[in-house]
Amino acid sequence: MDISAIAAASTQLSQVETAQAVQFAVLKKAMDIEQSTAMQLLQALPSNPPHLGNSVDSFA
Repeated sequence: MDISAIAAASTQLSQVETAQAVQFAVLKKAMDIEQSTAMQLLQALPSNPPHLGNSVDSFA
């Protein structure tokens, strides 16, 4: 292996690592936005009246 091949492999590896870091950062940002949106939706839901959800009706 000559010097130029080693340099090319090193550069390519560096580019792949950088691309993966950017993809991870974008994924994390998207997940943070989704979490924020989900929390807003949950907070917008009205609360149940106290007489609802206290028992389970079952039929045999």
